[in-house]
Amino acid sequence: MKRKIELLAPAGDIESIKAAIAAGADAIYCGLDRFNARNRAQNISLADLDAILHLAHQHHCSIFITLNIIIVESEIPALVNLLNKLANTSVDGVIVQDFGLLYLLSNYFPGLAVHASTQLTTHNRGQIQFLHALGVHRVNLSRELSLAEIKPLAAVGHKNNILTEVFVHGSHCLSFSGICYMSSVHGGKSGNRGRCSQPCRDAYDPTSEGVQYPLNLKDISDYSNLKELDEAGVDSIKIEGRIKKFHYIYTVVDSWRKQVDGFCREGLVSRDRSELYSVFNRDFSNGFLTGDINKDMFIDNPRDNSAHYLAEHAGYSGVDGLERAKKEIYDARTEIIRRVEKNIEKLRIEKLPLFISVSGKVGSTLELVIETPDTSFIVASKITLTATEKKILSREEVKKRLAPLNDTAYFVQQLNFENFQSDLFLPFKELTAIKNRILFLLNGARNPVAPIDVPHLTSQHGEITSSTLAVLIASVDDLFLCRETSADIYFQLPSAILKNYTEIVNVFIENPTVIPWFPSVIIGEEFEAAVKFLDQAQVKLIVTNNTGIAYEANKRGIAWIAGPQLNIVNSFSVLSLKENFNCTGAFISNELKKTQIKRIQKPAGFKFYYSIYHPIILMTSRQCLFHQVTGCQKYRIDESCIETCAKKASITNGKGKTFLIEKSQGNYHTIYNETNFLNTDILTDLSDHFSGYCIDLREIKTKTTIARDKTEIVRLVAKSIDGNLEATKELNNVISPSTKAQYHKGI
Repeated sequence: MKRKIELLAPAGDIESIKAAIAAGADAIYCGLDRFNARNRAQNISLADLDAILHLAHQHHCSIFITLNIIIVESEIPALVNLLNKLANTSVDGVIVQDFGLLYLLSNYFPGLAVHASTQLTTHNRGQIQFLHALGVHRVNLSRELSLAEIKPLAAVGHKNNILTEVFVHGSHCLSFSGICYMSSVHGGKSGNRGRCSQPCRDAYDPTSEGVQYPLNLKDISDYSNLKELDEAGVDSIKIEGRIKKFHYIYTVVDSWRKQVDGFCREGLVSRDRSELYSVFNRDFSNGFLTGDINKDMFIDNPRDNSAHYLAEHAGYSGVDGLERAKKEIYDARTEIIRRVEKNIEKLRIEKLPLFISVSGKVGSTLELVIETPDTSFIVASKITLTATEKKILSREEVKKRLAPLNDTAYFVQQLNFENFQSDLFLPFKELTAIKNRILFLLNGARNPVAPIDVPHLTSQHGEITSSTLAVLIASVDDLFLCRETSADIYFQLPSAILKNYTEIVNVFIENPTVIPWFPSVIIGEEFEAAVKFLDQAQVKLIVTNNTGIAYEANKRGIAWIAGPQLNIVNSFSVLSLKENFNCTGAFISNELKKTQIKRIQKPAGFKFYYSIYHPIILMTSRQCLFHQVTGCQKYRIDESCIETCAKKASITNGKGKTFLIEKSQGNYHTIYNETNFLNTDILTDLSDHFSGYCIDLREIKTKTTIARDKTEIVRLVAKSIDGNLEATKELNNVISPSTKAQYHKGI
């Protein structure tokens, strides 16, 4: 292998960090107590971070801190406080999802290397260029991509000085990451906030295919594809598992370490995954990476598959055979735990002692000899000591000035004043300079970064006297609304437009007032077709849920609005999009409650939008969701599936909640909530906040029914926006049942 591919390991606690180091990880990603997307992991404390960094760097291992959630406005002061502290550590990078956090890092903390989280759903070249403009150093590509799709993205990354990561082992989300709202809608535990309750792993009423866990995917394992990943130009292979225990981390990292080293030495790739099957797994699949998205990627059991695998491959049959396999797995794991504990016991994550000798006399400099377990150095004052009877430089004053050394990876174990003369004078600022010099040398000869205050933003919008209404459609049959209403018309483009490209372009040429609405996922050739559309459709304004399209629109001088699936939840996200990409407006996330929305400040010349009514997207998946539910004649997805397949089905969980599955032509499989979102409270609660409102009248069948035609619904909403309470009351009566739970719960 001409270059070294990085092995990036997860860790949810200190023991797991030590296990990853002992197993040979090149880098580790872990979360602190707040702001990370594995809320259920134990995580590490900021007090332990310096010691963790010291241990990792001793073993040539990098540490990346996960700050990969969306940040609500009230959290910005605490976030900035944390960034001030991280900026003065030797942390090797921070992993980020939120555009506002990207703005703060780029503008105020340039010393912190920034990594784009998988939550940003990066899957096309425009998104990589978008992230490059925000100062991102590396990006974790979407887990659903094939090697053929990864290779050109890695090349674009390298051209823009961005490294690429690919998840190669561990649990797999069924949804494209960052655009799953299933846990948020049902239970208020947002996946974009690290609180996912994993409803995709839940049991459902048995489907017609006899499946009880229809949304449960096998784990990723691209173990045998290392050579192809290297040839694709991937810089880092990433293991999932921050909520896993230390023995799991050690076993998986150790197995992958052997694979990488063997490939480096001899160019050989092992296919023996027996070690990986010895710890928790749901069986394995590499279907996404190889581009073979098939039925076998599902497993009807979300629990550990290890014993079943052993029983099958050892020839153990029946209940007794399975029990035998379970005992063998238990015994094997007990031995693994014992062995790993022994391997990591010598790795101690604790503060390191400082031994400081202070010496000084009249006419000489104040000299401090600093000794650590690794090195020693001398720091001296730049001016000489003088005798005094006032403002004496006491031993207590020296101790006080050196106290900040205890807030690093070190602690002052011994402070020796044996050669320190009494009745001396030295200006306190000189003693502070000595302390800062010691901190500088202990911090790898890096100057401390001065803390910043929270940037103060004020809203520039003033009172809004009138707001516009827009209607989202997806069928040419609904274009009559252009003539029969005064509302703006948004027309949703499919994720795949190649097949019907000419017809789609003509819709906008023939209807020049219609505004294109781009979906969140646009991959490969379909992205290139979407970019071509921007050049040929003669549009002046778009709404996009895909940052790659936003980048290309801005490059062409096309005005654009950030769609609701870009998860805009704070003022700095808005500022980032406006200043870097000339964004003219943004939909505020429907995950937010009233008080969270109200805090968001609007920059001058910017517009806020809100979706009042829509079917609630719970997740979008590249996998076929009918395999496990109603069955499908095809074993695997082929090129025609996304273009032509149009089906519907439903599943019901143990609490009686029904989820609706829809696959429309040109789009990926989508799961919708059983009832639609309708929130007319926003019209009175925050009447001066929004420049525009949207209602979604696409033909998506849920349990919500509308007892009026579309023209009448548009008329009622328009009247409601104008403050007509009777129209609002009627609107809530004719659209039923509906929910606005997210508006009350928030995130």
